[in-house]
Amino acid sequence: MDVVELLPRLHLLRFPVGQAYLWHDPDTGTSTLIDSGPPGSGRPVADALTALGRSPGTVRRIVLTHFHEDHVGGAAELAALSGAEVLAHRLDAPVIRGELPGPPPVFEEWELPVHADVSKRLPPGGPVPPDRVTELSDGDVLDFGGGARIVHAPGHTDGSVAVHLPSYGVLFTGDAVAMSPDAGGVVLGVFNVDRDRAVASFRRLAALDAEVACFGHGDPVTARASYMLTRSADTYGPPRRP
Repeated sequence: MDVVELLPRLHLLRFPVGQAYLWHDPDTGTSTLIDSGPPGSGRPVADALTALGRSPGTVRRIVLTHFHEDHVGGAAELAALSGAEVLAHRLDAPVIRGELPGPPPVFEEWELPVHADVSKRLPPGGPVPPDRVTELSDGDVLDFGGGARIVHAPGHTDGSVAVHLPSYGVLFTGDAVAMSPDAGGVVLGVFNVDRDRAVASFRRLAALDAEVACFGHGDPVTARASYMLTRSADTYGPPRRP
């Protein structure tokens, strides 16, 4: 796992598949993790905190942007190590708790070999469900980052969320948006359950005021993020008709 400082308060945690983000509030001495990496990532995240001069116990909460295993896999382990609260949207929380199966993506033809390659790089076995998952809804405000706003962004999964920190101009998009150098920059996330809803969510996120955008996959945008998201979102046409 690589640890990259993006801002004095913000670090990127990059895994073999996917990534998570660590936000620190120095006034309270507490941290928040946005997503938690694939299964087995809990201990590496805890070790990264120690290397940054913080104990795992400083992690107050783990906010999961959606139920896919490369985002939730480390949550149970890190919650057990730190005592952190695990949070997710109410539509994805039952999947994360292991109560319901998650709906599969509706693959574009070109996505099938990409998904097969990603699947090979994930650890064997699925994620261990956290003991508890606090359910979130659109518009909830969490007590970190000057007031972190939950933005429901369905389409990648039914309960996908973004996390917006208006006070700092930072947006965590989960897999609603991605950075793809091969595609020329910021793009719609892949492996969606509903592409039209995903495009609508992309446009909603692009309309938010953000200088920095942190994606579930690909390098973050650290300047003029709203402009870049809007420019990309505008390239996606109107909803496709059945």
